[in-house]
Amino acid sequence: MLSARAHGENGAVVSLLTERHGRHAGYVRGAHSSKMRGLVEPGNLVGVNWQTRVDGNLGTFTLEQERHLGAALMDDPLKLGALLSACGLCDAALPEREGHPGLFHGFLALMEAMDSEIWGAAYVMWEIALLRELGFALDLTRCAAGGSAESLVYVSPKSGHAVSAGAGEPYKDKLLKLPGFLKPQREDISAEGVLCGLQMTSYFLEHWVFTHHSRGVPEERMRFQERFAKSLEKQPLQAAG
Repeated sequence: MLSARAHGENGAVVSLLTERHGRHAGYVRGAHSSKMRGLVEPGNLVGVNWQTRVDGNLGTFTLEQERHLGAALMDDPLKLGALLSACGLCDAALPEREGHPGLFHGFLALMEAMDSEIWGAAYVMWEIALLRELGFALDLTRCAAGGSAESLVYVSPKSGHAVSAGAGEPYKDKLLKLPGFLKPQREDISAEGVLCGLQMTSYFLEHWVFTHHSRGVPEERMRFQERFAKSLEKQPLQAAG
């Protein structure tokens, strides 16, 4: 479940990410009742039946709870923020009723990764997959200027291709930083590297995906990055060895 918008006295228009039909909206009766209130929330994994008299109309959803993906994250604001960010991006960026099975299963894989120590890196890689699914693929495996693949440290904001240290030196102030865990040699994952990844994907989301959207990058995505950055400021300094 991506979002729910109140409609009428007790109903809601709900947006779902489905396996075969992509982002799909439908009306849910009694969405604000005590029985349904906990079900109609972003991050829920639900079984759904859609009915309509005329193909192309909004139609009606009948929902069944399968798993509350957000429940396990309620005590971790950062992870919950990542879930809401992913929901917000899918809801705002995906065209309606266009199949994206790979993205659907990638979303489920992302939620499974939330139990691991690499969840931040998994989220960044999910956003890279989202960009590719929308037709904005990044190439982080080779240097756009023909430099060594072993010294990739930048990303071109124009092409989305990686750039080596030597080739990018004259333009380094205009280039994006490439996170270490995304380099061909796969450096260790760190919180600083995850933030670097979020800043990188944020640029392409803003300038490629949402550049013509009236509302721009979803607020949930911007809020998540801000909270992640603030979490690094609160970390204690390591004593020098």
